[in-house]
Amino acid sequence: MSDVNPAAETRPNAVPVSSSRNRWFAVGALVVAGLAFVVITYGGIGENLVYYWGPSDLKAAGDKAIGATIRLGGLVADDSVQEGAGASSLEFDVTDGQASVHVKASGVPPQMFREGIGVVVEGTMSRAGYFEGRRLMVSHDNEYRAPDEARTNTDIKMLIETTKGLDDKP
Repeated sequence: MSDVNPAAETRPNAVPVSSSRNRWFAVGALVVAGLAFVVITYGGIGENLVYYWGPSDLKAAGDKAIGATIRLGGLVADDSVQEGAGASSLEFDVTDGQASVHVKASGVPPQMFREGIGVVVEGTMSRAGYFEGRRLMVSHDNEYRAPDEARTNTDIKMLIETTKGLDDKP
C-alpha cells in the first residue's frame, strides 16, 4: 500500500470538462459558418449582384461584362440622342470623358432626360457591342429652383385662353 492519498494528487495539465465542451462548440460553430460562406459564395449569389461601372470600366472588362447585370453611369453625350426602332425605344451614348458606350434603351425615358445630364442605365452588355438598357434613371441635384415668374404668368394666361369656351352652355 502506498502512503499517497489519491485525493491529494494534482494534475497540472488537467482541463475542466466545461472548457473542453466550449472549445468543441466554438470549432463546430466555425465549421458551420465556413460551410454557409461556401454555399453562399458558390450557390448563385453572383447572379443577383449588380455592378456599377462607368464606360471606361465597361470597356476594360471586355467579355466579362457580357450578360452581367450592370448599372452603367455617366453623362449622355451631346448630339447622340435619337429615337429607336420601337415606339418607346431610345438610343444614345453614355460617356465618362474617356470612353463612350452606345445604349439602346427600352421604355419611356424620364421627363428630365436630355443630352448632357447624368444618367444611370441598368441592363446588360450585348455581344453586338452595345448596352441593352432595361431601366433608365437620370441624376439631378437636390436644389429646388422656383419657376421663372414671367414664364409662369405666360403659362397661366395661355391656360386661361385655351379653357375660355369650356364653361359656355349651348
